[in-house]
Amino acid sequence: MSDNKRSQAITQGVQRSPNRAMLRAVGFGDHDFTKPIVGLANGYSTITPCNMGINQLAIRAEASLRAAGAMPQMFGTITISDGISMGTEGMKYSLVSREVIADSIETACNGQSMDAVLAIGGCDKNMPGAMIAIARMNIPSIFVYGGTIKPGHHNGKDLTVVSSFEAVGQFSAGKIDEAELIAIEQKACPGVGSCGGMFTANTMSSAIEAMGLSLPYSSTMAAEDEEKAISAEKSAYVLVEAIHKQILPKQILTRKAFENAIAVIMAVGGSTNAVLHLLAISRTIGVPLSIDDFEEIRGKVPVICDLKPSGKYVATDLHTAGGIPQVMKILLEHGLLHGDALTISGQTVAEVLADIPSTPRSDQDVIRQWDNPMYAQGHLAILKGNLATEGAVAKITGVKQPVITGPARVFESEEACLDAILAGKIQAGDVIVIRYEGPKGGPGMREMLAPTSAIIGAGLGDAVGLITDGRFSGGTYGMVVGHVAPEAYVGGTIALVQEGDSITIDAPKRSLQLNVSEPELATRRANWQAPAPRYTTGILGKYAKLVSSSSLGAVTDLDLF
Repeated sequence: MSDNKRSQAITQGVQRSPNRAMLRAVGFGDHDFTKPIVGLANGYSTITPCNMGINQLAIRAEASLRAAGAMPQMFGTITISDGISMGTEGMKYSLVSREVIADSIETACNGQSMDAVLAIGGCDKNMPGAMIAIARMNIPSIFVYGGTIKPGHHNGKDLTVVSSFEAVGQFSAGKIDEAELIAIEQKACPGVGSCGGMFTANTMSSAIEAMGLSLPYSSTMAAEDEEKAISAEKSAYVLVEAIHKQILPKQILTRKAFENAIAVIMAVGGSTNAVLHLLAISRTIGVPLSIDDFEEIRGKVPVICDLKPSGKYVATDLHTAGGIPQVMKILLEHGLLHGDALTISGQTVAEVLADIPSTPRSDQDVIRQWDNPMYAQGHLAILKGNLATEGAVAKITGVKQPVITGPARVFESEEACLDAILAGKIQAGDVIVIRYEGPKGGPGMREMLAPTSAIIGAGLGDAVGLITDGRFSGGTYGMVVGHVAPEAYVGGTIALVQEGDSITIDAPKRSLQLNVSEPELATRRANWQAPAPRYTTGILGKYAKLVSSSSLGAVTDLDLF
């Protein structure tokens, strides 16, 4: 098969002379029209530290693609900085940006008849956005992670951006003074790279590595280190070889690959957002995957990594300890990984891991020994009950009170809830409900990092429950339940909760229950009316109209016709 099968549509034949004239203007010569054209989706921006270092990686990858015999065409993709937009109206655009990124990569690659794509991204929607596009197009593809930030340091402790969010709660609770607040702010983000704990960016980069669409060790490299640039260069050569062999995403993104990704996410203590994103990617590529599959795998896989937000270490520590390959080898040795799954290199997972030790090094404790895990089972649990008949997602490990029954404290927005927390109006035993923040109701399913961090900072992390039809940052921990579906805007039970109602969150039983009789709920449902949409035009209006339930991945192209 020709390496330039797709791009022949714009490079071959007399009738394509004008097309070639345009291509000559961007650097093509007489001998370049038979080479594969590779899209280089460059997520560079100065909007966020996560993406600031990406352009240099893109330039290195571009040179390597050319050296390997391909013709690279670079184009930009957008990003939203979750950390900067967090707690504001702007955060409604974050999950929306996943679809915009996917649409833009698909548009550029298909519109220009490209033969393959190398996508480089940093902030956390870059990864699933690129993967959705890759799944749609099914052309040879590889993802290059822009790299993680190195930790900040203050008073002998490692800092991440979450440290700054928690400091706000500590300051409001009178536990630290303004000088300490500012000191943490100044030191939390010392350079370029994505948020440093096992938050959503590093979770998704780890998942993509586990699925075989990025190179070994690349998911935990620091953005500033030379090895990250070398990995970007190597990725280009691997992609060109995949073009020769026609290794396609549908061969890699199989059911086994998704199960491998889920197992790794459980083992490293990854973000709740991984559930949403993997459901979206699987639906796009056509692999059956449901929210219940996460619960099934959770029961088999222990948490073997001690990583922030609830643990001690950051992604660079995991890298030093052996990275995702070491985690994967441990899982493979214990029958929790599919070794015969294909990777972009043409090797199987087992072949990639062949030289990795079966046990982690004894001189570190980032990756635990198999018989000494952080937790015996995975941390991402799927809760169901009358409050979430389609399911909800919770981090259940490390919570001192895994069962909470308390009065509902109901808020119609994230801002109203945060104001109440900072004003000291939330008490131990309360169950906070933040609603109309779902995919349609928000719209955009905002992350609730500001309220959850304020709860932690106020010392209520183990004493207060929080449920929402919105999302949580990968930096969130505590007794929190998100992705409640059906959401409030479409009439889910969460819309019927009244102030003071009894709610039970039971992590061991994976139950989320509103303790109100069915006749009373029927009366409330009959009297409920959907609120007017918050946006009727622009991208948020379009998103609210098209987006599916979070239990289906919050995709925007489901059952369009």
